[in-house]
Parts: sequence; C-alpha cells; structure tokens
Amino acid sequence: MNEPYHEEVQDVYTFGLKKPTLKEVNVWPCTGRRSRSSGVSFSCPLVCLCLSLFCLIDSLLGHPQCLDYGPPFQPPFHLEFCSAYENFGCCDQERDNSIAAKYWDIMDYIDPRGHKLCGTYIKDILCQECSPYAAHLYDAENPRTPLRNLPGLCFDYCSEFHFNCRSVISLLTSDKHIQECCETNKTRFCNLLHLHDEDYCFPNVLKNTALNRNLGSVVEDRKGCLQLCLTEVANGLRNPVLMVHANDHTHRMFVAEQVGVIWVYLPDGSRLEEPFLDIKSIVLATPWIGDERGFLGMAFHPRHKYNGKFYIYYSYMDKNRVEKIRISELKVLASDANRADPLSERNLLELEEPAANHNGGQLLFGVDGYMYLFTGDGGKAGDPFGKFGNAQNKSTLLGKVLRIDVDGKSPDGKPYRIPPDNPFVSDPKARPEVYAYGVRNMWRCAVDRGDAVTKQGRGRIFCGDVGQNRFEEIDIIVKGGNYGWRAKEGFECYDTKLCHNSSLDDILPIFAYGRYVGKSVTGGYVYRGCESPNLNGLYIFGDFMNGRLMALQEDEKTNKWKKQDICIGSTRACAFPRMISSYSKFIISFAEDEAGELYFMSTSYPSAYAPHGSLYKFIDPSRRAPPGKCKYKPVPVKTKSKRIPFVPRAKTVLELLNESSTTKPPKKSSIPTAAIPTISSKKLKKTTSTKIKASTLKPALPGKKRQKIKGEAKPHKPKQEEKVAHISRTTPAPPLPKKKSSHLTRTKKLLPKKAALAKEKLKRRKESR
Repeated sequence: MNEPYHEEVQDVYTFGLKKPTLKEVNVWPCTGRRSRSSGVSFSCPLVCLCLSLFCLIDSLLGHPQCLDYGPPFQPPFHLEFCSAYENFGCCDQERDNSIAAKYWDIMDYIDPRGHKLCGTYIKDILCQECSPYAAHLYDAENPRTPLRNLPGLCFDYCSEFHFNCRSVISLLTSDKHIQECCETNKTRFCNLLHLHDEDYCFPNVLKNTALNRNLGSVVEDRKGCLQLCLTEVANGLRNPVLMVHANDHTHRMFVAEQVGVIWVYLPDGSRLEEPFLDIKSIVLATPWIGDERGFLGMAFHPRHKYNGKFYIYYSYMDKNRVEKIRISELKVLASDANRADPLSERNLLELEEPAANHNGGQLLFGVDGYMYLFTGDGGKAGDPFGKFGNAQNKSTLLGKVLRIDVDGKSPDGKPYRIPPDNPFVSDPKARPEVYAYGVRNMWRCAVDRGDAVTKQGRGRIFCGDVGQNRFEEIDIIVKGGNYGWRAKEGFECYDTKLCHNSSLDDILPIFAYGRYVGKSVTGGYVYRGCESPNLNGLYIFGDFMNGRLMALQEDEKTNKWKKQDICIGSTRACAFPRMISSYSKFIISFAEDEAGELYFMSTSYPSAYAPHGSLYKFIDPSRRAPPGKCKYKPVPVKTKSKRIPFVPRAKTVLELLNESSTTKPPKKSSIPTAAIPTISSKKLKKTTSTKIKASTLKPALPGKKRQKIKGEAKPHKPKQEEKVAHISRTTPAPPLPKKKSSHLTRTKKLLPKKAALAKEKLKRRKESR
C-alpha cells in the first residue's frame, strides 16, 4: 500500500464551502390577500416577494440547474419549439412537445391580432423551463421558497410584455392573486417577477457572454481546479481497499475491507447483511495505523457469470510464522450467488514477503483475458535486496507486473499457464510470469474501457506507483517494460550507478509529482461512464496522505498528459440534492461500477479495524447525459440475506446552507424585510404548488487502506442516522383552465451534528524509508 509520513489525521476533507449570506430583496406593496399558489397568508405589504426571493443564497445565484434539480444536458434530438435551447438546456423532445402543446392551447384563446403581438412573448416565457438556468428563474434553487408560477423577467422586458399582452396573464398562470392584482398594475406585476441579479433574469441571461461562454463544460475555479461533486454511497467500512463488479449485468458492487471481509451492495443502494466472503481469521491484518498487510486485491473471472470464479490477493502467516502473499481462486455457492464458498479456495501463487510493507495488491483481467498481478518490491527502503534490488531482478516475482492464464496449467505442475507471448518466456534468467518490471509498489491499477464510440484507449493499463521519498508517478503498463525502480524514482535518478547504466532503457511515467503535491499516490481510472459526458477520457486519481484529487487529460497530438486538480464541494457548483461537500481524507482506492461510473473510497482513520471508511461517487455538476440515456435494467438476483438500507452520514451542501441560514441571523438592510413565514405541513398539503411527502429510511452498515506506523486506533463514535424527507413541488408550466400540472421531486435531508475530528499523528515508518 501507500507510504506514511508525518501528518495529522483529519475527519473530512472540505473544499470551498462558504457561509451563505442573505441577499437584500426588492419589496412591493400588496393587498393582504392569500396567494392560492402557495397557501400562505400575507399579513403586511412587504411579504409577497419574500416568498419567492427572500433568503436566496448568494453563492447559488445563476447556478445552472433544471427544475428536476439536475444539471442541464444536451438534448438527444432537435427541439422543434424551444429551439433556442436545443444545444444545451433542460428539455428533451418530449418536454419540448409538451410545452408546444400548452402554447397552442393558450393561443386558442387569443384573436389573430394577439397572435402576432404576443405570440413571441408567450413562447419565450413558456420556454424558460428549458433554460439551463430554469431553477434560478423559478426559484427552485432555494428550498425554502415556493416555486414561481412564472419565470423571473427583466424589468424592461416585463414592462413591454405587460403593456402589450397583459390580458394573457390569466392564461399563463392560475395564481388568482397575480391575476387580480397585476393585470392592471404593471409595477406590481414586474416587481413580482423581478430577480435581484439583473444578469440572470430573462432575456439578459441569454446575452451574458461571461455566463454562457463555457456553459456545459466542466466548471473550473480561478486557479483552474475542476469543480466536481460527490454523493455518499456507503459508510461505516473498515478501510475499504477496493470495489469491483462481477460484469454479469446484475450491477452489484462488491466492497472489500482490509480485514478480509467482502460485502455485497445492490443496485438500490442497500447492503446484504451476510458478507460475500469472510476470511478475517486467515488474513494477516493489524490495528496499526497504516499497516500495509491484509486483504489487498480481488478480481472476477471474465466468464464469472458462467463459471462462478473469482480471485483474491491477501497477506497471511504460514505455520512457520513466515509472512507471505497468497493469490487464490474461489467460487460462489451454487445455492447463493451472493455468497462465496470458502472451501473452494485453490492456491495459484504464494510469495514470501521479506518485510511487512510494499505488498502490492492489485489483481485485474486485461482485455486479452489474462490475469495481471502487481507485486511490491519486498519492502524496506530503497529495495536493498541483492546487487540490483528485487525490482530490477527478473528472476524474482517481487517488484513486477505478472501475467498468467488462470484457465490452464503449466507442464511443470503450476496451477496456471504461462501465456506464450509473455516477453521473457525464452529468457533463462527471467521468470516466465514476468510481464513488466522495475516496479516499487504499484497501488491501484485499472484497465481503460476505451471510448464508448471510437474505442480509443481500450485496453491500456494505468497504475499509480508509490515513490520512495521524492516522487509519486503514474504509469501505463507496456509489455516487457522496465519502470526504472530502483535506478529511478519518477523522472530522476535514485541509484546513480544503476541510473546511468546504458542498458536501463526504462519506461518513463506519463506523470510524476513531488512531495509539495502529495506523498503517496493512489492510482485511479479513466472515466468512461455515461452520466457525466464531460469527464470522458479523464484519468482521475488521488493522493492517500493529503486527500488530494487530481485528473490527467491526454493531448492526442503530443501524447502528453496535463494535470489539473479536482475540487469538491463548492456551494456554487454542488447545490443539488444528495451532493456533499466533504469526504474522509485518506484516499485508499478508486473504482468503477458496471455502468462505468467512477467512485473512490477513503477513511478518516487509516486503521484496518476502524469503521470510518466511506464510498463516494463522482458527479459532474455542469452537465449530465440526457434523461433516460443512462438507464439500465439490472438482472435480478435472488437474495437470501436481509437487506440493510443505506443511510447517509455526510451532510449535503443544501443541508449545510440551510443549517447556516437558520442559525445565523441576517444582516440589517436599509430595505425593510419581513421574516419568512412558518409554513406548516398541513397548510402545504392544501396548496396547489407544493406537496410534501415524508418517508423514513433505516440505517446502513460497514467497510478500508493503510500505512504501517506505530500507534493505536482511537475509535470514533458513529454518527446518528436521520430521517429523510422527500418534497415534491409543482412545475411552473402554465396551468390552463381545467389542466393538471406535473410534479417534480426535491429531496431534503436532516442530518446530525458533525463528529469531533480525530487527531492522530502518523509516525514515519523507519523500515520503509
């Protein structure tokens, strides 16, 4: 695993979450009537606009977001009606047709002169549901205000509309208050539709090149940091070292803990109560912070669906008290696809470990169907074994990338076959299993699925190789390649004599970084999923010790890779339901699910027995795939074990913003404002624009990474689970006479207080340096 350095253990890693401030609002006199759209009584002449504009959080203004609370997207087909948003917006063809139908329903009530005078106004107003800023225009960004019936209009545009077409207001909205007080009063009407920030009202928002120049691209902050978001998928895990899928169309996720337990997570987010495999009585793991031994690797056979086979890689101690690495094959129970048969274990390979660190741990199958195994150099500092070290010695299996055929047997009795095209099969001084060498301790490697359309990049194997004390590197594995260790570390010499040897001919990393960036690389994946199109082709990885997330983008012309930081949790970028603003600091591993979506696992306390690990999923808040494009139907699997529903522990950005705005009093303003009225659930159930449904979820359960350092784990108190309330709000589509409006769902969670940050100093492990 990764190497330890002096560092304080932190509970979470947070980026860019700012305390919200209350914006001043424009107010307008009203008549004290009840708004039928919201069901709230107005008791003074200052409150009407507050219901739609009060307490808008500054950092959320202009946040590209649709009325279903998701990022905008590129429609898969041409939009015939709201064509202004056919390149990027919030409507697919079905929604576009629905809006067009409403438009013609309205026009049926208007004479020919009105068609010519008001048709464009009506079309523009209706089509704001398709705007990438729809949520802002209708106040959907603010969970504490009712949704507007009509979008926010710029004052000049609104004035022109009212002057020419005030008689159609009653056709655009069923809000009786607006109909009664505003058809004859332009000022009241336009004040009601006024947005505080003139840049974001319609039609100004279309003309603002600064806003729209990079609309739909991955958001970058001023320093070029990519703004991505996370959702919490699992928690309570004991150093989750990996997550894999069986590639059997069930879309189950198998999460392994360092202690030697594997859990099954189902597509609905629940976890099975009984583990898939529990071999913690065999696995060598300790509570030491950063101990690199334990359950380290797992891979399903490419034909697992038909043969039930999978493979594991773990540390154990033999009867002579010798520490070893074991790679073995197992099968699932014939009676239960969610349980492995521990009695089916068949040993493929065992390696003696001269030290407790640098155990490697990656297993994977390449596109060629062969298994690749990634071993460490044997441990200690500087690969001190023999004249050249283990990594440069092709006659040993340590410090190597190995390739074997698990479906055959060797003539010499080995329980696997050597692929005939392995690069050193004819070299009497090399082990035939060796595929590449010069490896220090590759921690997490992944096969690139390739572009879904062009297949470009398919089959490449990316690895993060942990450095000694100066550089961390990312490599692409090539047949017969020498990756330089111990002669080189990163791009520079480590052992001068070996480094200047003309026969070295080593493969250079595609990227390396020094200690000012991070101290222990965790290799990641090239994103090839469906849900976040902007991320396609990005290699996303991280650093275990400082919790830094990074991405590499390949320049296809030069074949060079450009690095960018990834920032998580910006209130401006991640104010969507379920998006969180923090994660546990110690990044153990990355993973992808069967659909190709990308995840990572981390913990706040890197001990194999501490249940503080979590699984997170990456989300791009700037753009998503069109609705329905990424849907899949998992093959159902019979479950004999009880399902444990998932209960999130991390607070979402929206919850933190709401929490801050309710605890911090607003600043005094020169413009008088009224307090937000308290709306009871009984009243809300009676309204035409807001409905509330409450549902309660039950708690979820466990998961793991490390560095070996002297110290004892201090157990954290588990956070309490909370109820989750689901809130539905009516869309602002114009409710014509006797027409029903659709409903959208907003999720609102109430979560516990933050747990105290655990502080444990990680001591440098002498043997590894």
